[in-house]
Amino acid sequence: MKSPLIFDVHLDLALNAVEWNRDLRLPLEEVRRTEAHLRDKAGRGRGTVTLPEMRRAGVGLCVATQLARVEHDAWSPVSGWRSAPQAWAMTQAQLAWYRAMEEAGEMVMIRDAAGLEAHLARWAGCEDPETARLPIGYVLSLEGADSLITVGHLERAWEYGLRAIGPAHYGPGVYAQGTATTGGFNARGRELMREIGRLGMVLDVTHLSDQCFEEAMAWHEGPVWASHHNARALVPDQRQMSDEQFLALKERGGVVGVALDGWMMVPGWERGRTTPESAGLRLEVLVDHIDHYCQLAGNARHVGIGTDLDGAFGTEQTPMDLDSIDGLRRLPELLGARGYGSEDIAGIQSGNFLRCLRAAWT
Repeated sequence: MKSPLIFDVHLDLALNAVEWNRDLRLPLEEVRRTEAHLRDKAGRGRGTVTLPEMRRAGVGLCVATQLARVEHDAWSPVSGWRSAPQAWAMTQAQLAWYRAMEEAGEMVMIRDAAGLEAHLARWAGCEDPETARLPIGYVLSLEGADSLITVGHLERAWEYGLRAIGPAHYGPGVYAQGTATTGGFNARGRELMREIGRLGMVLDVTHLSDQCFEEAMAWHEGPVWASHHNARALVPDQRQMSDEQFLALKERGGVVGVALDGWMMVPGWERGRTTPESAGLRLEVLVDHIDHYCQLAGNARHVGIGTDLDGAFGTEQTPMDLDSIDGLRRLPELLGARGYGSEDIAGIQSGNFLRCLRAAWT
């Protein structure tokens, strides 16, 4: 390859394909055109991610999610399903889409160290992945554990390829407390944490309440990362990662992925009102978050990329100078201007999370 592979550790590809009805095999402009007339979701006609666009950007590897919440009447800013069996069924539909993409040669599931190295070698040996239509590798993750009907369903998920899990999403969860809530794990959540450790899954601490984060870090002795978390010191909100949390993650050898969701990048963002232009939001702001973490750590080994670019929003909520995921190719230039060398930049683009994943699978 002419430039290093990018490892994006948080994309909701199947949710976009199944619930947003997007054919992600198509060029980005065609997907935008086919839904430009729709008004059911804020990001219609403004998407930033398709499989061809990922190849163009050099994003040859990602952590791709299954996501289906169980809704609670007391907390409903984010929609979900009325029961765990319904949510489980949706995650299985999402899994079926990933399988269909594998059969079509568009994607390949990465579930162990051998598969990871083979995939990296394939991409490294290709000068033009876009023209060659190389399959995009994906590590399967579950964002929020609500869809697990029982803790025993986690082993079923491991068997079909699930390798990472975040116990919570937004609001109160079945097993854990998530974004915008307080409190710790319940009894089922403690049982889930033991099962995560037994199976050797990567624990994703993203979206956990502060108390759940503390408990998870105390209980879980296995691999851990934060797939998409910006710095709370720059954007004061419980959704972001505090300096203390980041340092605890660093001590465990973990890595945090920085995200490109506008409200996570600048303070005071009001969804539906603030625009990238009114906030002066540019890609440079992402480098602010990267640099904050690196200064805290004293090195650049504990931060990577977890864009969340297809997380139920589009260009109305991304930097004004980023039209698609292909904009990630500008990061080396922006990081270089801040004094980061080629080794550190390569680590941020992919190397740090690859190191974390290799350690988890050793």
